[in-house]
Amino acid sequence: MIQRGDFYLVKKGKGDPTDPKKQRIFVVVSRQASIETGYSTVICAPVSTNYIPGLSTQVRVNENDGFKHLGAIHCDGLRSIEKSNLTDYKEHLSDEKMQELDTALAIALGLI
Repeated sequence: MIQRGDFYLVKKGKGDPTDPKKQRIFVVVSRQASIETGYSTVICAPVSTNYIPGLSTQVRVNENDGFKHLGAIHCDGLRSIEKSNLTDYKEHLSDEKMQELDTALAIALGLI
């Protein structure tokens, strides 16, 4: 079952057809109650190796989070992705990083 905070590898065209990469990691950010409904999509944030120091809408991820390279979750780049495209599970975000993600999402959405 898909959980909030899960990372999935999504193939090109399944997450963002304009993305130049053949595949990209996304983290599921939809609230769990929404994930468990009959809706066919969930809201996800892309992960990239691009990191801009001081940008409060990004969350750093690294080897300790299960990644080969340093990178960042980009909360300004939210996407709606079909649940059926979330098939290549990679990792789950730690509780500490989930708190950072919640703050970055609130900033990206203008809630704080």
